[in-house]
Amino acid sequence: MDFPDNDYFNEKSAIMAAYMNMDTLRFQLFDVHRLGDLLRRDRFREFDEDAINIFLDSIKDFSDQELYPCYREMDEEPARYEDGGIVVHPQVKVLMEKSAELGLIGGTFDLEDGGMQLPGMAQQAAYFIMESANNNAPGYPGLTAGAARLIVSFGSEELKEQFIPQMLSGEWGGTMCLTEPQAGSSLSDITTTAYPQEDGTYLIKGQKIFISGGDHAYCNNFVHLVLARIEGAPAGTKGISLFVVPKKRMENGELIANDVQTAGDFQKMGQRGYCTTHLAFGENDDARAWLVGEAHRGLSYMFQMMNDARISVGRGGVSVASAAYHAALQYAGERPQGRRLSNSGKKDPSVEPVPIMQHADVRRMLLLQKAIYEGALSLVLQSSRYHDLEMSGTEEERKHYNQLLELLTPVAKTYPSEKGREAVDNGLQVLGGYGFCSDFVLQQYYRDIRIMAIYEGTTGIQSLDLLGRKITMNDGKALKLLMAEISQTVEEAGVYDILKPYASELGDSLQQLEQVLKFLLPFAKRGEYERFLADATIFMEFFGTIIVAWQWLKMGIAAKQALIKGDSTYSTAFYESKIHTMRFFFKYELRKAHGLADVITSEEVLTLAEEKELIE
Repeated sequence: MDFPDNDYFNEKSAIMAAYMNMDTLRFQLFDVHRLGDLLRRDRFREFDEDAINIFLDSIKDFSDQELYPCYREMDEEPARYEDGGIVVHPQVKVLMEKSAELGLIGGTFDLEDGGMQLPGMAQQAAYFIMESANNNAPGYPGLTAGAARLIVSFGSEELKEQFIPQMLSGEWGGTMCLTEPQAGSSLSDITTTAYPQEDGTYLIKGQKIFISGGDHAYCNNFVHLVLARIEGAPAGTKGISLFVVPKKRMENGELIANDVQTAGDFQKMGQRGYCTTHLAFGENDDARAWLVGEAHRGLSYMFQMMNDARISVGRGGVSVASAAYHAALQYAGERPQGRRLSNSGKKDPSVEPVPIMQHADVRRMLLLQKAIYEGALSLVLQSSRYHDLEMSGTEEERKHYNQLLELLTPVAKTYPSEKGREAVDNGLQVLGGYGFCSDFVLQQYYRDIRIMAIYEGTTGIQSLDLLGRKITMNDGKALKLLMAEISQTVEEAGVYDILKPYASELGDSLQQLEQVLKFLLPFAKRGEYERFLADATIFMEFFGTIIVAWQWLKMGIAAKQALIKGDSTYSTAFYESKIHTMRFFFKYELRKAHGLADVITSEEVLTLAEEKELIE
């Protein structure tokens, strides 16, 4: 591709990258989110910036060679149920082995648990690269890491010794088993039952569905983390416990079957290479299980893995949006069609057609994709930074950053999932009719990203969590902490003439947020909870847009400072492109928040159930 030197889309490595931009990733990690500062903390003292860059380069090489080439194959030859097991693409074997070798399963774990104490931001960056290359694949090691972390955090030493080494080596896979056919997202209604045995173990009986990575031939065993109700336990979520239920259990030094049956695999519209299994436990009354932690506290334990998974889903949305952007960008630079309008408003048919990138509406769609995916990537890294600060901080810092992380988690899951889909949709539109054809990859990205708004709690559930729990928790303390951070960014940006109007606009949006909450919170105080939460999803979009505008202002500051200092790490055009895209986001996205605020604060109530049914 040949882009004009002054083109705002032309970043240093865009031409080389088929699915993501390493310069953009490094800029966000080191310039915007100051990973270098984290590396000076005691927990991360084994790493420096060079070590992180070498690590990320190795992930990019692996992704180029082993993940990206089989992306379309995994869609065309999807995971399937066959002869009592799940058949997946053979590259999953390479993925599990290499993930262990590169430290992608246990990298962030404590040294004493077999990990490297790698910063979570670096781990997120690594998975972003892999998922941009092939979003069907990294969930296999990712869920194994999440399940292992749950055992490390809450399991006994015996459980750690029995399961963690083989999980971190990639020999054994791991899953989370929550959903049941009759309960869906309503975990209080699960019926899988655990029956106590004299030896302290339990027998599990029940079924779980939508189990990602639940079975395949390339792990010797699967360690399922299962939510179940101990026989006689209280109803509701307070009676739920967490159990380790391996597909094979160790007896007399040998692995034997543990009565965990693979009942089927769900065939999906997207992410077809990532198996989604139906598991049956105890069909022969012999599914042995081990309690994790204390009885009846299972849901609170599982929330650790669920919250990690929610941010991972958001990262997945960012990754697909990144890949779709770069595919659309390449097409727009190569596809000649139409001619630019002259000053007279007419086209000269004697002039050669121009690449469609030169048309204003195509540029708008490309800039929208860029603004969404880069802003959402920064949001995911911001959340991960809070987690790293929590993990490496004093007791006071742990509490401080935990509250910020709790508040951002539903947003980090939802914004990339919902807006990422919009970004991919615009990428498909750039290709026109070709985008709708299976010969081009955009249609696969469009299908793959659709699940992100459903995984790990739908957008509606995340929105209820944000407004109903996180905004109000501890009398709104987390929100106050976040508003203080955003206000500080606004103040920092205000010293630069080019950023000053955008800083002012973001400050106005914070005031608008206060007005929206002044309208909503009285409903909760009066006990009118349905009214309070009726437009929670609209609030999520409103709040998420403001948060990502904050991320763009942070990127604008970092780019402007680099330009002033004459920083040659990246080109002048690279830094200018960040400021240009920031301006685009504020003009085309942040201003939509005003309309969303009007919707939320409207006195009209049109969605609550009434005696007279109006949806027929």
